Amino acid sequence: MELEGKIALPDVHGRIDHLAVDVARQRLYVAELGNDTVGVVDLKDRKVLRTLRGFKEAQGIGYVPSTDTLYVANAGDGTVRVFQGADLTPIGQIALGDDADNVRVDDAAHRLFVGYGSGAIAVIDTASRAKIADVPLNAHPESFRLDHTGERIYVNVPDAHEIAVVDRAANKQVATWPTGSLRSNFPLAWDEPRQRVVVVFRHPATIGVFRAKDGMLVSSVATCGDSDDMFMDAKRDRLYVICGAGYLEVFSPHGETFQSIAQIPTVGGARTGLFVPELDRLFIAARATLTQPAAIWVFRPMQ
Repeated sequence: MELEGKIALPDVHGRIDHLAVDVARQRLYVAELGNDTVGVVDLKDRKVLRTLRGFKEAQGIGYVPSTDTLYVANAGDGTVRVFQGADLTPIGQIALGDDADNVRVDDAAHRLFVGYGSGAIAVIDTASRAKIADVPLNAHPESFRLDHTGERIYVNVPDAHEIAVVDRAANKQVATWPTGSLRSNFPLAWDEPRQRVVVVFRHPATIGVFRAKDGMLVSSVATCGDSDDMFMDAKRDRLYVICGAGYLEVFSPHGETFQSIAQIPTVGGARTGLFVPELDRLFIAARATLTQPAAIWVFRPMQ
């Protein structure tokens, strides 16, 4: 990975959570949780266009191309706030309850999914911008991924020490995979070609590879600590693990497991990001330090 540049986020302090992208406009949206703001970054000119204010601990964020809408999930008040078009006009708010968190988009099905509360995923119809269903879970969901070739959602539920398998046609959990001695499963990726669910645990710092058809843990390998985001690069068949310990670790598949091929220093606390295949870039959110402002680090994968 080559560090191509850094985009400064002036006056952003504290924790930065998840990111989303509008590929057509080449805009990156940054959930600046510690600031109660959302940053709007121009990726062509590598600068902040504007800052949206008035959030309550913005965490999850998702952009829906077909309706040109931005959804922002707030942990502080449990709402999802909706913004429209190029000028990001506020057009609605969806109340979920509390701790609205990770957001995933299925634009083809006109659905948006939000993990929240003490154990649920809200299903939102992006045409009507209304919640149409809840999927009950055994505890608060962290990262989850959609199987776009089927009807499943794979969900990390760390407080229940499990990975939940959800049928999104029926809106219910249909399987439970206990995580055993591995704890604090936060990032999750879907390895579609191999039909495997890849999970990063923080205690101990481990990548676990689970077989999708039966939930069997087929391998585990050590990784860097305090990860909160992980992405598959299908073009290169690589796995990118972003760690708050101050590293980006790159893995390649090796049989049923993964093998570390690079560990690239970032900064402490930089544990969230976004890989955008259409732009072929990995963006990492680096919080402010005593000597450096907050920034988006832009990495270009090497061929």
